[in-house]
Amino acid sequence: MRVLLVGAGGHAEVVADALLAEARARRVPIEVVGYLDDDPARLGKALVGGIVLGRLAEYATFPHDSVIVALGNNPIRQRVFLDLAGKGVVFGTARHPASVIAPNVALGDGVMIMAGVVVNTNARVGRSVILNTSCSVDHHSTIGDHAHVAPGARLGGGVSVGAGALIGIGATVMPRRRVGEGAIVGAGAVVLSDVPDHTTVVGNPARPVARSAKTNPGHDGKVI
Repeated sequence: MRVLLVGAGGHAEVVADALLAEARARRVPIEVVGYLDDDPARLGKALVGGIVLGRLAEYATFPHDSVIVALGNNPIRQRVFLDLAGKGVVFGTARHPASVIAPNVALGDGVMIMAGVVVNTNARVGRSVILNTSCSVDHHSTIGDHAHVAPGARLGGGVSVGAGALIGIGATVMPRRRVGEGAIVGAGAVVLSDVPDHTTVVGNPARPVARSAKTNPGHDGKVI
């Protein structure tokens, strides 16, 4: 399986590392073809498992079996993913072998699951979602397309995370709570009540601080 990565930042290298770890653990031929990035200064740069081959628009010129949009910024990742999906691109997934995923979990195309992640029974994970290092998603939870659950975040059972939402590092969402579309839960926040769409909350208990104007930040935001 030849995988082409979109993005050449730190997050993309973590995705590459997960793919290579999966190849070693499962003894299957997973190859990182290389990286695509629109920053000309990154062309030819050596990264984990490959080099920066060219710009995003050149994806079809490099032989591959699937593409992973390895961008940490949710809105940018969504835009790139949907553009490529409209062109018929086949998306791969990355799942680090040091993750634990229940057999009946539904995983969408392009999902990135890092080391230490736990996803429990009957959870549903949408397309192009990042489940980052050592986060946990408990039973019957739903993660919307293009969302990001950051390192060390904890979601209780029956939690709903809307499309494009960001659950910050070390945050906790209590069972059966809803985090709305495009919302941001700040690092270390404790969500005791529902978070409206496009709202940023911080603290313990989590309280609104700003409207996110239908965007949210992520690392590697300048990649594409």
